This record gives sequence, C-alpha cells and structure tokens, in this order.
Amino acid sequence: MAPSPGEAFASTALKTDHYELTMLQAALRSGAAHRRSVFETFARRLPNGRRYGVVGGTGRFLEALRDFRFGEDELRYLSDSGVFDKETVAYLEGFRFTGDVFGYAEGEAYFPNSPLLIVESTFAEACVLETLLLSIMNHDSAIASAASRMTVAAGGRPCIEMGSRRTHEDAAVASARAAAIAGFATTSNLEAGRRYGLSTAGTAAHSFTLLHDSEKAAFEAQVASLGPGTSLLVDTYDVEQGIRTAVEVAGPELGAIRLDSGDLVTQAGWARRLLDSLGNTETGIVVTSDLDEYAIAALASAPVNAYGVGTQLVTGSGAPTASMVYKLVARQDESGEWVSVAKKAKDKASVGGRKYALRRKNEQGVATAEVIGVGHPPASDFDDRPLLTQLVDRGEIDDAHTGPDAVVRAAERHRASLAELPAAHTRLAAGDPVIPTLYED
Repeated sequence: MAPSPGEAFASTALKTDHYELTMLQAALRSGAAHRRSVFETFARRLPNGRRYGVVGGTGRFLEALRDFRFGEDELRYLSDSGVFDKETVAYLEGFRFTGDVFGYAEGEAYFPNSPLLIVESTFAEACVLETLLLSIMNHDSAIASAASRMTVAAGGRPCIEMGSRRTHEDAAVASARAAAIAGFATTSNLEAGRRYGLSTAGTAAHSFTLLHDSEKAAFEAQVASLGPGTSLLVDTYDVEQGIRTAVEVAGPELGAIRLDSGDLVTQAGWARRLLDSLGNTETGIVVTSDLDEYAIAALASAPVNAYGVGTQLVTGSGAPTASMVYKLVARQDESGEWVSVAKKAKDKASVGGRKYALRRKNEQGVATAEVIGVGHPPASDFDDRPLLTQLVDRGEIDDAHTGPDAVVRAAERHRASLAELPAAHTRLAAGDPVIPTLYED
C-alpha cells in the first residue's frame, strides 16, 4: 500500500472534515482511539420513488485510500492551525491504514440499509476516512443510479455521457466513470478516457457552424477532417435544410445527424423519413437536449439511434446524492469484548452489529430479498448470492477493484445484478424498492 521511496503522490488526507481530526485528538487523549471498531456505510432509504440504487465509487475510494497519508505540507498546515496538539500531529505523521474493508462489488444493485462498505480497524484509522469515503460514494452512487435508469429506459440503444460542462471539472471525470459502470457506451471527457480507458466521442458544437460563412462550408470542413461517417449537427438554423445540406456534403455514408432542440419525438420521425427519401437509410439519428430517463423513455418509439445525456446525468437526475451515512456499529470495550452500538435518534436510527449480506433468489433465479445477518452470515441455500467481498486486507488494497479493468468488471457486475432483479425494476413510475431488506439476528 505504501509507495516506493521517493515516489510522488497527491495526498487525499485533507479532503476531510475538521471534526474527524478533533474526534481523533480527543480519542487519543481518552485512550479509546486504538479500540478495534467496525464502521458501516449504508443508505437508510433510496431517493423518493426509486426501485433500486447502484453502487458507484468503490474503486475511486480505494485509489484515494492509497494516497491517504499526511506529508510535510499537510502536517505543517495542521500544526500551524493551532487546533491540533502535538500528539495528534505525531500520530498522523506515520498514518497508514492497516485495517480491513469489505463491500458490495462496484456496479451492484443495492437497497435501503444494504451494508455497502464495512471498515474494520482501530477507531482512529476508521474515523478519519469518513468524509473522503462518503464524498466519493455518495456522488458516484448517485450518478451510477441515475445512469442505470437511463440505460434501462434506452432499451439497448447506446447512451453517450456528455455532462462535463455542467459540473465541477473533477466531478465530470468521476461522473463519466460512474456512467460507464451503469452502461453508458462513451463519454465526451478525455481525462476520463485516459484515466479509466473509456471510449470517447464528440464532433462539433453550434459554434463550429457559426464560425463558417455557411452551414455547408462548416459541414464540408468537418467531413474533410473527420470523414463522411461523422455526425453532423443540423439544427443551428433550419433543421430540414440542415439535413439536406448534410446529405449533400457527406452523401449516403453520413454516419449520423444530431438533433439538439425542439420536439425530439416528432422531429426524429420526420427526420428519419427525410433521410430515407434522400437515400440515407443507414444514417443514424442522435438526440441531445437536456435528456433524462423520462425523456429517453418517451423517445422509445421514435427512430432514434443514440442518446446524448448531460446535465441530468451529472446531477443525479433529481437525486444528486445517495444519502449514504457512515456509522460505528461495533467496538471493543476496555476488556477487549465486542459491543454492538447503534444510534437511536428519531428517523435516524441505525442497527448495531457487524453485518453480512446476501441476495436471496427463488427457483427461477429472480431476487426476492436482501437478507442481512447481524453478527453472523444469514442462512443461505444454493440459490442465494453473498454480496460482500474483501477489498482491503490488513491495509493491502486489492488492485482488482481499481484502475481501468475494474470499470469493465463493474459494468459486467451491473448487468448481471440487474438481470436477476424482478422486472418491476425497469419501471420509472414511483414505487417501493423491488425487493425488501430483511434482517436475521
């Protein structure tokens, strides 16, 4: 987990909340900081009306955990703040996470109270990870969940992630990764392509057409550069004339036209008829313009070949956070005995004890329940599927869950996970989670 001597790293240690370190300081003072503890990440509920959620961000968290160390600059900042005492700074100087992390595989569907990540370590080590863990998991799971609803609504037609200009520059990269896990075919973001091996796509904006003296001149320049198989944006001026000009310039090999405004259902229909009448029966139609899962579903009967999705995707389509929390559920007492602990506050209660989870399935292989064992694995038969896998073993990160290959595996897990859910998971109308969460004590 530690870097080679002299290896440069960008520390993630201060991407955290002030109170994580004041808790650490007080726990060091009381002597409880080194008690073995179990923390659990879960969501008490899904966004209103959603049928399932999708785990996103696990790989990014593990990558961030690798760099969760306090270098000279971080330690100097903490010392100069005057808030943290010498004992706390000295502890952080040698900080390395040495515990275990278990979790749902990235791309997996989840439900209320699913134990998505379990951190087992000393209180001190687990406490300081809270903010970084939740900021990554809440964002990426929200995007993956929204993206999944969109790809389900698309019914096999490819979706293109193109939301970089609608969010923070780093969130844009994370969003592209999360969208790929949930089935998006390509992204417009080059950094996401470089970092995670994603396919990238894009051609031209309206400004490119406006730059030239005529629409025809713009199309000729684009085709000369990118070939006739490119996609031409035809709604800068008049859509019908734009389509006719695109066909005139690129001929029957024109890859696609893009529609970015107006009534897309109606427009796609007559655009298809016009293209066919001009001999461009193989030219596709790509639609954009602030799409969400509902707009995509409304286009199901339209002759559309692909959807470009931006703002609604990178903002979670109305649910910009997965509302996950990170709670202490078990700890050792002074004698070393394990004690289950839980928050009892109204509407924010948690269930104490270390959790184990499986997906119960019927004889047809369809999921019927999320079953959580408290303190022990729940009873299982041959059809049930365990959901927790070890991600970190005594501080050593399993690299199978990081990097570009992990995104491919997460996308495969997502497809397999949805395939075993009841058919009701495809419904966009508000409803309850498609399977219940059950506890076994």
